[in-house]
Amino acid sequence: MLPVKRDVRRSFDRAARSYDEAAFLQREVCARLVEHLEPMRLSPRRLLDLGCGTGHAFDALARRYPSASLLGLDIAPAMLDRARARSPWWQRLLGAPRPSLVCADAERLPVASACVDLVFSNLALQWCEPSRAFAEAARVLAHDGLFLFSTVGPDTLKELRAAFAEADGAPHVNRFVDMHDLGDALIASGFADPVMEMETLTLEYDTALAVARDLKALGAVNSLPSRARGLPGRRRWERMTQAYERFRRDGVLPATWEIVYGHAWKVPPRRLADGRQVMSFEPRVSR
Repeated sequence: MLPVKRDVRRSFDRAARSYDEAAFLQREVCARLVEHLEPMRLSPRRLLDLGCGTGHAFDALARRYPSASLLGLDIAPAMLDRARARSPWWQRLLGAPRPSLVCADAERLPVASACVDLVFSNLALQWCEPSRAFAEAARVLAHDGLFLFSTVGPDTLKELRAAFAEADGAPHVNRFVDMHDLGDALIASGFADPVMEMETLTLEYDTALAVARDLKALGAVNSLPSRARGLPGRRRWERMTQAYERFRRDGVLPATWEIVYGHAWKVPPRRLADGRQVMSFEPRVSR
């Protein structure tokens, strides 16, 4: 069951002002994702930050690839407004290159085919249907281009999901795709030899209300079409918080995030649309 894109856009628009203050985990994962670029032999001319949010990855990407042109894309206009204002005043005064920004869905990129050398995406693809987003990333990447991303796995917010399930059984937390299924989707989309990694990060809170407030500040709220509308009733909320208390350890409530990192290279197609096999021949080297 996929999130409703209209509701995803609305949630992140509403959270644009509070996002940066609440996005501790998102910044940490972004830093770790950028570190994955260190062993990569890549000199991109153009790179795409897919789901750029408020632009917190711009500086790190610009430092690593100072000669590359950067395109930031996000589904929420208010997030892009914050990204647009991120450049320091002295940079604007000197006329330094600034990222180009576009508001669009990752599943339907308004970007020409084979024009990007690196697609970078930090904690955005969990709001998409993987095969569609991966197919679009493959389309816009040039041959030998790199797709590098982070997303969240099924164990993310497992405590909150279990507590709500005990309270009323209705879906209150989005469902996330398993790492192995993401790897299969990459191969099906035309990527070669995907590399997938996973780690678990745990945030600690005093109360379940603090968990919910952080998620709302991030815009990471329930966007499933079958979700209950309106605010949860008082009794339902009390049942949920009581159920969440069972996870309390050492005086704090955990909120688990399963972080999935993936990268893969775009390769030339091995088969044409009409079924013909594509074969390459290397010239023989005389000895």
